[in-house]
Amino acid sequence: MTHSSAEAELGLPALVLDAQAGDQQALNELIAGHLPLIYNIVGRALHGHADVDDLVQETALRLIRGLPSLREPGRFRAWAVSVTYRQIQQYLRERKRALLRVRDDATPAELADPDDVAERTVGELMLTGQRRELAEAVRWLEPDDRRLLALWWQEVSGELTRSELAAALGVPPPHAAVRLQRLRDRLDATRTVVRVLRAAPRCTGLRDLLHGWDGSTDGRWRKRLIRHCRTCDRCGIHRVGLVAPEELLPSVAPLPLPLALLEGVRIACEAAAPATLTPAAAGGQSIGQLVLTQLNGLFQQKAAAVATAVAVAAGGGFVYAVQEKPLPGGGDASAVASPTAARRAAVPAVPAPVASSPPASATAVPTSPPAVSPADGVTSADVYVAPDGSDDGDGSRQRPYATLDKAVSVVEPGQTIALRGGTYRPSDPVVIDVNGAPERRITLSNYAGEWPVIDASGVPADKWMVTHRGSFWTVQGLEVMNSGSHAYVCVSCRDNIFRRLSMHHNARSGLTLRDEGTTGNQVLDSDFHTNYDPAEAGGAGVGLAVKFGDGTGNVVRGCRAFGNASDGFDVGHFADPVLLEANWAYGNGVNRWAVADWHGAADGFRLGGGSPAPAAGHLLRDNAAWDNTGHGFADGGNAGALDLTGNTAFRNGGAGFHLPVPQATLVDNAAVGNGTDGDNGDVQLSGGRSQGNTWDGGSWSVESFRSIDPASAQGPRRPDGRLPETTFLTSDTDIGASMLAP
Repeated sequence: MTHSSAEAELGLPALVLDAQAGDQQALNELIAGHLPLIYNIVGRALHGHADVDDLVQETALRLIRGLPSLREPGRFRAWAVSVTYRQIQQYLRERKRALLRVRDDATPAELADPDDVAERTVGELMLTGQRRELAEAVRWLEPDDRRLLALWWQEVSGELTRSELAAALGVPPPHAAVRLQRLRDRLDATRTVVRVLRAAPRCTGLRDLLHGWDGSTDGRWRKRLIRHCRTCDRCGIHRVGLVAPEELLPSVAPLPLPLALLEGVRIACEAAAPATLTPAAAGGQSIGQLVLTQLNGLFQQKAAAVATAVAVAAGGGFVYAVQEKPLPGGGDASAVASPTAARRAAVPAVPAPVASSPPASATAVPTSPPAVSPADGVTSADVYVAPDGSDDGDGSRQRPYATLDKAVSVVEPGQTIALRGGTYRPSDPVVIDVNGAPERRITLSNYAGEWPVIDASGVPADKWMVTHRGSFWTVQGLEVMNSGSHAYVCVSCRDNIFRRLSMHHNARSGLTLRDEGTTGNQVLDSDFHTNYDPAEAGGAGVGLAVKFGDGTGNVVRGCRAFGNASDGFDVGHFADPVLLEANWAYGNGVNRWAVADWHGAADGFRLGGGSPAPAAGHLLRDNAAWDNTGHGFADGGNAGALDLTGNTAFRNGGAGFHLPVPQATLVDNAAVGNGTDGDNGDVQLSGGRSQGNTWDGGSWSVESFRSIDPASAQGPRRPDGRLPETTFLTSDTDIGASMLAP
């Protein structure tokens, strides 16, 4: 039996019916496709506890056992989430009873209380700013609230609809909305508590209240502290400036499902006898029984597949990264080479990247492997595209389309487009103008384990490779190169997510968000580099731009912009604040192309522009800029209330921070070794607020950093697409960028 568009969306009735009828491929895709969702819900509800995998095992087995009796195939996804939620509730009840028995027997407990996991240091989370506060705040929530938060995270990340969340809770959607609003209120109250407890000095009333406090986060202390924050004018001020939780949650890294686990499930399902889910002749066992047996063996061997948990989630399980051993057959999830490496080496006048040892010099093109591990793609889709496909096909897995243009012309809200690996060489640009919806997002993604590359060299030079006007899209795992103009332009887009992209060697820009109504977009964990327009000799070729428009709620996080002819990140001529957090800009503006009369002086982060430049209070947190020919951070004429906290500027040709605007606020920033092209120095300010920065007092020099070798920071990203681990520009203080992946 073959599966085309009928199998594409996980939980589609035809796929469930095929699995119930004994189709082993359908059962394989149904279970394997839902494991990441189950793994994330369980992982967050249990705070990364060691029992997560065991509970996922039990949940998967229960789904297989219950599949024959599922009467509404179209509700498989909602049913799976409901089963997962009930398994979590049962697990916590049993653990609580077991711990009470242990305590009654006055014997030491061999296993820690699940809530004790939340006491682990939040420093392990590698989070900064309000996301760190959010992680700490979750520790103060009741278990029911943490379970609800695990589901809510899936909803705001686009993995669950509101209807599916409500079904998991066993309540109507309006009732679920009320519960979520109450959760949001309680979460904001505990976030305020976290801020108050970290504030120094504390008010007299709080000091008196905390007399005898043992540091616990039980309900009694939570209520006392929340009541104090609500009635104390001094402590109540900490409620100001809280970013909405739903804006923070999507940026928190998902729990990556161990690849060996997913592969093992596939093997287990495919090895099952080709019989129905009812008893068959294969040794008296049904396909379900055979799968159950092999899944049990798979989970018993999980310790051999997962080598090290490098960051265990505390207080809600918001970061849970795993390193994996090579898969059977020699595959290695942690080392994925770009299929375009040889082609990049042939680009005229550009040194070839060397993945194993990225160049440290600012005059060499930094290395950029794919911004994502191909394993992070989708495993099933409604529409398939492949380099060897045909637009006369039907878009199924067996008869994929050949062009992205064809795929976007037929996709509908709630559907997924999967790009198979290989190189696409279009001759015409692509226009995306279909909209998704809040509960029916459209996804454009690489297929799991594969890396698609769009080589736009055949598209007319006066055309953008991709013009995107649709809203509620998720675009991920895509590489675009060699456009004679812009690679990807999102025009007046709303609520789109761009993540794990690699856009390079284009003329005008890698990615640009522009025009009025550009609202609520996120650009995450992506690389934009070596963009250069030969017609402008350094005057054009931006990494990432948010320009020529307005709109609130736009976020750029975990991205790198490097080796571009012009600025790394440019938010000039944009009228509303943009949040830039944990991004790195380096080596921009260098004449790598040996062009005569080069006039590029590129900034790492350009925060203004236009005539006149709009006054927008952009927020910059935990960013770093080094080895750019211009300034590290420049206002570009923006007279708005720029707010920069915990950023680092190192060895830039201009000033580290060039912000001669009276409204700027700079707190805990670091600037060292800048102004190498003259006497600009590390900072140029004109009024504003400057506090706790390296130039406000103390003695800072290159010796203050643990390392000034950028090789590790400019090397390959981690397998999950996050920024690489590095000690570059880190110090023993809280000043400057943390250089940690968000």
